[in-house]
Amino acid sequence: MTICDCTSLTQAGYVGEDVESIVAKLLIASDFNLEKCQKGIVFLDEVDKISMRSKETSVRDVSGEGVQQALLKLLEGTLVTIPERLIPSRKLRSDPVQVDTTNILFIASGAFGGIEKIVRSRKIKKTIGFGSVVSGDDAALNDKKTSFQDQLKINDKFLRDIDAEDLVNFGIIPEFVGRMPVAVPLMSLDREALVTILTKPKNSIIAQYKYLLELDECTLTFTDDSLNAIADLAIQKRTGARGLRSILETTLTDIMFDVPGSDICEVVVTRESVEGQSPPIQKHREKQSDVVSQQAVTV
Repeated sequence: MTICDCTSLTQAGYVGEDVESIVAKLLIASDFNLEKCQKGIVFLDEVDKISMRSKETSVRDVSGEGVQQALLKLLEGTLVTIPERLIPSRKLRSDPVQVDTTNILFIASGAFGGIEKIVRSRKIKKTIGFGSVVSGDDAALNDKKTSFQDQLKINDKFLRDIDAEDLVNFGIIPEFVGRMPVAVPLMSLDREALVTILTKPKNSIIAQYKYLLELDECTLTFTDDSLNAIADLAIQKRTGARGLRSILETTLTDIMFDVPGSDICEVVVTRESVEGQSPPIQKHREKQSDVVSQQAVTV
């Protein structure tokens, strides 16, 4: 399996990577085993970045429609000759390598920002007049009082009805859409999903910060409300899962400098500390002199 970034692909003869480099990466990932390569998986990431430009421009679209046209034969199944410059191994440079892409599974993904508007315009026909019908979802999206979370839920509802026509209107040529018969929309991340990303993975962000403080013999604790507040803040800022680290960094910056070399033994992060209303709660160790004096009083 190999992952290919479509943003670097260009039409043959222009500066950038040719579409043959996709199969070359798969061949390298299979350790130059041709049989394995011809049954591999290619994941085309950022495929929405190769959408067609506006037809009004007269500039040749070498990184958009040109790349889609070049990918058609690979998706359909053809013999691809790998150029020698794309093969780092010397032992294979004597004979050209041909790879049959018929049995290679191609998976394409992309953000497709704004495609929900295309679906909405297709499903909701706007009319003018006294007898016109106004959709409740359309009215909620245009209402400034609607929260961002509610807008995401409404957009997810439209994404469930995505069709090949919407992909074509976005800028993907019909031939390319026809060779990708299955379109699966992914829903937006809600609070529960963001909290899971924070805590469940083996090397989660929360676990990383806990480990850093454990090096200084300090315990880091997050309340349930604080985790929900971090997720809500990421949704409000529209940064998604990538914005979780920046929120934690802002919350724990002072703590990361205060704990080393101090007597702080535990830090508790609350909702108020995430929202910036108060600093995290700090618990200190008992000083040795206080312990000795208490023992003397007891004796």
